[in-house]
Amino acid sequence: MAGRFASGSLSARFGRPVVVLVLGLTLLFLTLPVVLTFVSSFATQWVGPLPSGPPTLTHWRDVIVGTGVGADVSVGSSLAYSAGLALAGVVINLVVGVPIAYAVARYDFVGRDWVNVFAILPLAPGIILGIAFLRSYPSISSSGIALVIGYSLLKAPYMVMAVQSSFQSMDLQQLEESARALGASWPRTFLTVIVPNAKAGIVAGSIISWTLAAAEFNFSYIVYSRGTPPLSIFLFNNITNASFLNASAAVSVFFLLIALVTISLQIVGNRGMIRRT
Repeated sequence: MAGRFASGSLSARFGRPVVVLVLGLTLLFLTLPVVLTFVSSFATQWVGPLPSGPPTLTHWRDVIVGTGVGADVSVGSSLAYSAGLALAGVVINLVVGVPIAYAVARYDFVGRDWVNVFAILPLAPGIILGIAFLRSYPSISSSGIALVIGYSLLKAPYMVMAVQSSFQSMDLQQLEESARALGASWPRTFLTVIVPNAKAGIVAGSIISWTLAAAEFNFSYIVYSRGTPPLSIFLFNNITNASFLNASAAVSVFFLLIALVTISLQIVGNRGMIRRT
């Protein structure tokens, strides 16, 4: 009895601090490389364990203006191109993935389990899908269309899983019956009642899909051949062929982009993506 009491006292006294310490160390371990990379992008040099020298914007200028590796392409053009491709892939995932997630969560039909499996599992790794595109569709394999289709296929499972979780937390049948009883058609019920109630999953799926698509390297590396490179290829060229400090600036640009897009999508989700009527 005394042993149990002592054990409970120790757990009460030290349990929470230990958990907080472990979480803090884990967070520090994960964020330290990001912070050091961002700080080093402004450093004059890196000699020793930490960057040093007075702050400078030279490395950011080389990357943004395009005076470094791949001087004919600036990070702005590559960023805009890649962001547009990723956004187009997200739109496809919304148009296709949301109805699939709804059907799997709402109805019990023949082959439902198989649809669920194929919807939430990637069809193939990026490098395999890229090779398949090159062999099957040589006329479009080097175009932006192939990149958009590839991004949507590779990231569709994340959209479906996120939206499906939202649908499964709702009483879909009751919502539908209530809306239909008030005279709403099925399309209006789906677009103005069902979808807005799943906006948390839709926003989460959009953030994940866009972020991973913008950073997709394997598929982009196989399919891309000419023209403005996707952001992942641009970063790869700067990281492998430029100085470490220039590479840090290129990676920092991507960090900022991801942060801005994530915050923007969260703001859109909080305000409501679809105005209820």
